[in-house]
Amino acid sequence: MTELRGMRVAVTGGARGIGRATAARLAQAGAHVVIGDRDLELATQVGAELGVVALPLDVTSAGSWESFAGEAGAVDVLVNNAGIMPLGPLVEEPDEVTRRIFEVNVYGVILGTKAFAPGMVERRRGQLVNIASAVGRLATAHGATYSASKFAVVGFSEAMREELRPYGVDVSLVLPTVVRTELAAGVPQARFVRQVEPEDVAEVIEATIRSPRPEMWVPRWTQGLQRGVSVLPRPVQATLARAFRSDSVLTGADPAARAAYEERARRG
Repeated sequence: MTELRGMRVAVTGGARGIGRATAARLAQAGAHVVIGDRDLELATQVGAELGVVALPLDVTSAGSWESFAGEAGAVDVLVNNAGIMPLGPLVEEPDEVTRRIFEVNVYGVILGTKAFAPGMVERRRGQLVNIASAVGRLATAHGATYSASKFAVVGFSEAMREELRPYGVDVSLVLPTVVRTELAAGVPQARFVRQVEPEDVAEVIEATIRSPRPEMWVPRWTQGLQRGVSVLPRPVQATLARAFRSDSVLTGADPAARAAYEERARRG
């Protein structure tokens, strides 16, 4: 078990939701936490509340990552949490929104890895914790681009795990189901799956930092379910998806409840 006290951890998208909950939990455990966010005003406010360092960070910009890494210092763990989730039919999705999803969700993770992995390799220790999503394994309609971006994060993480393993650097994936944050506003929970809070995800992130694992789901029991379902014939998988209503989670999103988030995420 890794001792968190004194460890230096950077969390992207740290001003809201999962990022904020993670920063709060790790700081409480004694870690030196640095949060990065495009909304510097909110990040500064959160930093003051939690007693952590807040820095500006645009995860789509290599230059911004360079500045962030320089100010954050020798980070032991990078939590790549920043992400956006505009929803809707792909045929109605503007090209700039498609591009924006990949820039934040995929390019941001790649740039973060490039910014911090070299130092970890040099020190022969460190960990990257990449926040993906259950739809990075189980895609669903009206989230085609988002699902694709999270599938990409899963594949990238698995490749980087093999690249960095010889240097003592761990790469972990955390895959939450629907989490009660602004990003998931108006999105219904699948049947039989309890509502997940940001603090639940933060707890799993802490657990995988203390004892690194390749992949952890939130709630944790859904990981075993997914593995079991994945080996079944496609017609059986489809029947189970209908039973759990997981096939309609994103198509059933409430547009009115999502309006404010969609406007902000699409505007960039």
